[in-house]
Amino acid sequence: MIVFGRRVRMEQRLTTPSSLLVVVPVLSVLFALVVGGVFLALTGHPPIGTYLDLLDNGYTSFYGITDTLGLATPLVCTGLSAAFAFRMNLYSIGQEGQMYLGMIGGTWAGIVLADALPTAIAVPVVLCCGALSGAAWVALPALLRARLGTSEIVSTLLLNYVALNLVNYFIFGSTGFFRDPTTSFPQGRTVSENARLSPLSFFTDKVTNTYPTFVIAVVLAVSLFWLMKVSNYGYETTVYADSPNTARYAGMNSTWLQSSVLLISGALAGVGGAMYVVGPAGKVDPGLLQIGLGYAGIVVAALARYNFVAVILAAVLFAGLRTGGNALQASSDPVPIAIAVVLQGAVLLFALGGELFRRNKVTIVRVKQAVA
Repeated sequence: MIVFGRRVRMEQRLTTPSSLLVVVPVLSVLFALVVGGVFLALTGHPPIGTYLDLLDNGYTSFYGITDTLGLATPLVCTGLSAAFAFRMNLYSIGQEGQMYLGMIGGTWAGIVLADALPTAIAVPVVLCCGALSGAAWVALPALLRARLGTSEIVSTLLLNYVALNLVNYFIFGSTGFFRDPTTSFPQGRTVSENARLSPLSFFTDKVTNTYPTFVIAVVLAVSLFWLMKVSNYGYETTVYADSPNTARYAGMNSTWLQSSVLLISGALAGVGGAMYVVGPAGKVDPGLLQIGLGYAGIVVAALARYNFVAVILAAVLFAGLRTGGNALQASSDPVPIAIAVVLQGAVLLFALGGELFRRNKVTIVRVKQAVA
């Protein structure tokens, strides 16, 4: 492209400066705040004052940060799920449905199995059943992708709607196993107390929305980061992501790699749904599933650049935006909850744009005038 007598073009970088790994996400957030500030100004709200209130309600106050950590717990899992698949160029966007199935599988285990087990065993059993349910939900798209080359984007996306309607049917459309028969209004059947965890108090007498599952999610992210760094499986997935043909020539089983990555991705999202069961919900609750944590996990993974440890920070950032946005909506000068959605979308757009400049550099060359 020629602009004012100069040719502007993108050239792929041979080496990527390490500083860009931090600069790109930071600038993505800053530019997103600018876009959000314009949105606030157009709606008649002072940007700086609103952001200060958002910071207090989402991050710095006691209830703000504890609510944020509670919301970030399943968001870490869906972010890990998206990052695990995306890093191998498998664009599964079914985290929402897989999380729903994780809640269903975890609730089944909490009702059927937990009564005969102590809490120390019942909780891991519920989480494992949730993981297996999430993996089972993505098994068909994984098989179609590995055997027939079918796009996993379409199949996983469509299954999200099937899962949502399945959850609604269990509670509102039937009087089956997951519905509480003792209530007149349709509600989920509560799991055994052995399968429930108490919220963290942080050495105070205040009741919080943060559960020990947040610690489990952090340990899961760190363990996954370490495992993929040191294991042969992590090496094979990296090679396949860089060059599938090279991986095949080296004797790597592409069918196994693709299907296993999608199954593990589904299991991670399923754990996020099961964490609702052992934490705040304790049952299949369609009301908790309307907040789009599966889709938000895709944004978290993109902002973290598919780094499993960075997913924790990105999840806390996005959970704080949602928590602070909810508090602003209920304040004396209500701010539309859409501001949180605008910020999340802007962060994703700028993160993807920043990735383009991280991989490429802009060169400007003066065009020589032709001599008649």
